[in-house]
Amino acid sequence: MKRILLTIVGCLLLLPVLAQGDGKAPVFSKPKFSGFAMASYQATFQDGGNSNSFDVKLVRASIEGRILGDFYYKIQGQINGNTATMGSSPRLVDYFVEWQRLDFLRVKLGQFKRPFTYENPMNPIDQGFMSYSQPVSRLAGFSDRTGMHASNGRDIGLQLQGDFLKNGSGRNLLHYQVGVFNGQGINVKDVDERKDIIGGAWVMPIDGLRLGTFGWEGSYARKLGSETVSLRQHRYALSAEYKKGDLQLRTEYIHSTGYGFATTYQKNDDTKDVAIKTYSDRDGNPVDGNKADGVYALAIVPVVKDKLMAKARYDLYRPTASSVDAKSNYEVGLNYRFCKYLEVQTEYCFTHDRALAKPDYSTVFVQLSIRY
Repeated sequence: MKRILLTIVGCLLLLPVLAQGDGKAPVFSKPKFSGFAMASYQATFQDGGNSNSFDVKLVRASIEGRILGDFYYKIQGQINGNTATMGSSPRLVDYFVEWQRLDFLRVKLGQFKRPFTYENPMNPIDQGFMSYSQPVSRLAGFSDRTGMHASNGRDIGLQLQGDFLKNGSGRNLLHYQVGVFNGQGINVKDVDERKDIIGGAWVMPIDGLRLGTFGWEGSYARKLGSETVSLRQHRYALSAEYKKGDLQLRTEYIHSTGYGFATTYQKNDDTKDVAIKTYSDRDGNPVDGNKADGVYALAIVPVVKDKLMAKARYDLYRPTASSVDAKSNYEVGLNYRFCKYLEVQTEYCFTHDRALAKPDYSTVFVQLSIRY
């Protein structure tokens, strides 16, 4: 990690020099520095398990710009928690270059968001709630059910995407994106030499409306000595969104077929555990863990233009695609934007988790987000 950070610092120091060039058009555009920080307070009211805590959720810093006009690059790092685990350690989340000369064909190479679901590519502040929805978190590579380390919905690979079929007003009606990825998450090489194929497409029949579908065929693997254990993953999503300014209406259904490992990858020794995760109901009866699914539906509605937003979300995740361990969140709240750089988000969440002996509990959440 130290070597990576030193390399990045060296590149940052060199970019302004390269941008000056020889008086002609610059090879490098002037780099743009940006980032954000999120701090929160969360209180959970649960029989036998009340808790409350302040937390620095994460801090990110990024640099982006252009090379030769047509190539867009971005490098983004994240700091949160300690340095002991893959999930909390300071780490690079983005480093990619994308050729953007043609609207209908853009080519991206590096580490970046998987092209799966509408919510996955969204900034953590802009998605509006105390966390990404359960289906996206568990089935798009955040806290993935396979046991993969926390990867912020990202992987390493190559992607093609584009927009085409303009209408009379010049607005594109169709979008596609498809990529080939390692399948192991961020900052990790491929293990089983199989690649994930992930893609999606949507239509935009009216301004602000997107109707789309996504697919994912791949695997997640671990190696124990000379043995490689590869778990095949088959996923799809159906998505709809209407967005105009601060008004957001969005729903997505995600389905997954494929087992996961029992131990989540937090440290190197965890990758030596190739046992398959098992599930059971509250009575201890085994439940097949080969399938999972989930759905969410949300609305964020402006109350005071550019300032105050009201929000509500229904969020369901079923780890075994059955009702025996379904977890439902019912969320309401308000977001207030002091300016484009400062926003506070508040939320009340009622949870019904059928996997627990006492399934009902509540959470109160307050978050302050700063952009820079």
